[in-house]
Amino acid sequence: MNNSLLANLLAFYEEDPTDPFNAYALAIEYSKSDPGAAARFFELLLEKHPDYLPTYYHAGAFFAALEKTERAEEIYRKGVELAQIQKNGKAHRELLAAFNNFKDELED
Repeated sequence: MNNSLLANLLAFYEEDPTDPFNAYALAIEYSKSDPGAAARFFELLLEKHPDYLPTYYHAGAFFAALEKTERAEEIYRKGVELAQIQKNGKAHRELLAAFNNFKDELED
């Protein structure tokens, strides 16, 4: 993990913890080296910023990689639904493909 990048992301988050992108960037960066911190930021996003669509793709994949299958499935389902509600066709297709791949891997 790039410590100066992490320090900058933490500073941005501390400056404005209400901006979902700041928490999102930290979740992504932490997912590379600190799964506990990444999980906390993904959960924070899902709880406090449930309409922030980019979270769902990465959070679903993150929890699937940790073999937290029920949580990953829940996140993917909510993301697919949210993309439909927001009429974001590209995100809907990407989330649906990721969700279907996730389900296929469970069946193997």
